[in-house]
Amino acid sequence: MSATTRMQALFAHVTPEAAPIVSLPLLDRRRDGEDFPTIPVDGLELSVNETAAALFETCADDFAIPVPDTDTLHVALAAAVRTLGPAGVAEVTGTFAGLDAHEFPEVRDCRRFAYRLALSFWYAGARARPMTAGEAAVALYLSDLHRYRQADFHKLPRWPLLLSRALHQGVTQVPTETLIRLGKTMVGELRGVDRDRQREWLYKQALPDYHRRRFCFDLICFDTRQPTPLIVRPDAGDYLIGLTPPAGPDRRWLRPMRAEW
Repeated sequence: MSATTRMQALFAHVTPEAAPIVSLPLLDRRRDGEDFPTIPVDGLELSVNETAAALFETCADDFAIPVPDTDTLHVALAAAVRTLGPAGVAEVTGTFAGLDAHEFPEVRDCRRFAYRLALSFWYAGARARPMTAGEAAVALYLSDLHRYRQADFHKLPRWPLLLSRALHQGVTQVPTETLIRLGKTMVGELRGVDRDRQREWLYKQALPDYHRRRFCFDLICFDTRQPTPLIVRPDAGDYLIGLTPPAGPDRRWLRPMRAEW
């Protein structure tokens, strides 16, 4: 039995039920010529900059630790809009745009939070989030990328393109729901959190080589300037792989350890 046939037989046991067909390109909420979608809140459509400014003006000090989930951020944004009003949001946005994120950590945080909200509302009738480090590492493992020493890999010509190709190849190898499951288990193993022995049977069968698991995980955590696609959860059900968004305000892609819905 070939490796491909064995993998297909293995994932036949965990493939989710068929879900309604969803065309993500038709659900993209971006307006023509814009890099990011607006964030809907209380009947308004705010830009990423307006969102960051509103959060900074009203509740920047409330989001230090722990890092809030996306729903909490959206609730806070709605409260900020009610406090400031549309005219107030417009006023603080101009001032906020001139603030230096290196000088004010809260500015950096609010810009990242606004970026997360833009990713979350990328598609109509769906929610989206950044791919976790574990999910991206699983995609690398399932690709045909060779295992190298870290230093040797980064000496390869055009290694970012090699990595990008491997990521996009790997995410097609298993159902997205299975990729999420395997990614959560990988973070649990290699970061020592959320260990779940019931999940590990599939994990060890699908990703049996510890050294390759470690190589892929370390590789994806090394540099968050490597683009990764979105994980999308349509309201109709199931999970899908979305497009690869532009980088965040610090020119990096988010690479969380936990799913940030």
